[in-house]
Amino acid sequence: MALTPNSPNADNSMQALKQYGSYIVTAILLALAAYFGWTYWQDNHARVDTVAADHYADIQRLNEEVSLASQNPDLETEAQEALVQSRTQLNKDIDALVIQHGESIYAWQALMIKARQQVDNDEFTAASETLKKALEIDLGDAGLKAITRLRYATTLLAAGDTEAALAAANNDIPSSFEASQQELLGDIYLAQGNKDSAIQSYNNAWELLRSRQETRAVLALKMESLGSMPEPIEEQARLIQASPTSAQPLAETGAVEGTASEVTQ
Repeated sequence: MALTPNSPNADNSMQALKQYGSYIVTAILLALAAYFGWTYWQDNHARVDTVAADHYADIQRLNEEVSLASQNPDLETEAQEALVQSRTQLNKDIDALVIQHGESIYAWQALMIKARQQVDNDEFTAASETLKKALEIDLGDAGLKAITRLRYATTLLAAGDTEAALAAANNDIPSSFEASQQELLGDIYLAQGNKDSAIQSYNNAWELLRSRQETRAVLALKMESLGSMPEPIEEQARLIQASPTSAQPLAETGAVEGTASEVTQ
């Protein structure tokens, strides 16, 4: 039955409405705010990801142009000046992306590009600083962390800071990266003049590769140069030839198999 001003419970109902009405309205507003806030966050988050992805795509294109031009040893003066300008612009674009989207995978990828460019120009100290920034990005992926750490240690070694390189390389990493880690430790010990430790680390790396039926010619040469003859490893036969376009360079072990001797090339 509908209440009227003359109904027995009308006063009580109106009093209850006055007392609790504000709470009801507040609850409704909070619910609406939460809904629209969540919707806004989803839309904005997706928009931010798109912006970061577009920004990184531009960086990737410019990096390809710079890398291609750098391979030409016969650039004329004008082309060399253009290359310097492109490198400068590439670094500016990478720095801007890192500032705006510093915790994203795109920032990590951009920093790896920057470090690669710096290594190619023998700027090992600068590359170490760049990789240190990349190492600070928490992507929640142990593999990417291992790749970054090993590259960081490698550039420290190339810069001549063997103690810092040893400290950076001596960290727990996923088992799939242990062979690369042991080889790098061998390089560091060798640079420090610790031949016995270098041989031990190289042997460790070789045995880890043996368990996977993989071989590395460069590692074998390092061992032979120290008088340690590695036992041949019969590589596992591959039934399917992997397509170059199907490789995933960011996550696979092969992405860090370039140790100090290869980085300085």
